[in-house]
Parts: sequence; C-alpha cells; structure tokens
Amino acid sequence: MIPYTVLILLVAVERLAELVTARRNAAWSRRHGAAEYGQGHYPVMVALHTGLLAGCLAETWLGGRPFLPALGWPMLALALGGQGLRPWWLNTVGTRLAAHVIVVPDLPLVTAGPYRWLSHPNYVAVIAEGVALPLVHTNWLTATAFTLLNLPLLVTRVRCENTALAGAAPAAP
Repeated sequence: MIPYTVLILLVAVERLAELVTARRNAAWSRRHGAAEYGQGHYPVMVALHTGLLAGCLAETWLGGRPFLPALGWPMLALALGGQGLRPWWLNTVGTRLAAHVIVVPDLPLVTAGPYRWLSHPNYVAVIAEGVALPLVHTNWLTATAFTLLNLPLLVTRVRCENTALAGAAPAAP
C-alpha cells in the first residue's frame, strides 16, 4: 500500500506543478487579450480530479483493496503511459497550457506533436489514467465512478474547447 500511496502523491505533485504553470500561462494569455470560455465546468473538473486521487487512497486504505499483480502491473503500465504522454503534450502546447479554456487571438492552432493524430491528446491521457490509476490497486469503485462522472464532463469540455477554437486563428502551415 505504501508504494501505491507514493505513486498517488507523485501524481498529485505533478498535477499541482501543472496548475502553477497553467496559472502563469493564463496570466500571460490574459495580458495578450485572451478570451476565456466555459468557466462553469471548471470547478466540477477540479473536484472530480481531486476526487480521483482521494478515492484511490481511500479505497485502498479503507477498503483494504489488494494489489493483484495480474491486474496491477498492466494498469501501472497504462497509467505510466498516460503520464508519458503528458510531457509530450505539455511541450507541444507550451505557453498555451491553461487549466481553463483560454484562447489568445491571432495565435495559430497547434498542429504539431500529438495534435497531428489527436484533437485532444491530453484527454486520452486523462481517460487512461482515470481507469488505470485506480485499478493498479484494484480500486474498481473509484475507477468506475470517475469514468462515469468524467464522461459527461469531457463531452462538455471538448465541446467548449472546439467552440472556442473555432473562432481562433487558422492552423499554422
């Protein structure tokens, strides 16, 4: 249980570091005339993602969930794969990383890196992590609850982003 707890805490630290960067980038974007969209769903997203990490710890410690190697190792590989996609995505979006949906006018759309193949690569990582991270330690209640609650949130978020980006500058050649 201790190694799993450390894993969850490391993911939490990584998320907090992303939020610090996102806050700095959002300030830069606002100084450059950015428009913000969909503020209403952001608190739900924060609560849900915090709940994922808290649920992983609570279900493991209070529910006595065991580590089953046949499930745990593949799920750890999938969770780490999701984590591995994040630096590529973060490096590609650069100063555009923001926790909120923020669009700076006249900046071309990002079409490099994982955006060559996916419209929303970060959400692939979120889905993988939302399923796999809890299941590393057989936390099936957390995995199920997060997945079911995250689905309508992702639909809302993707629609919001697509609407916001539809008015953005054309893609760079």
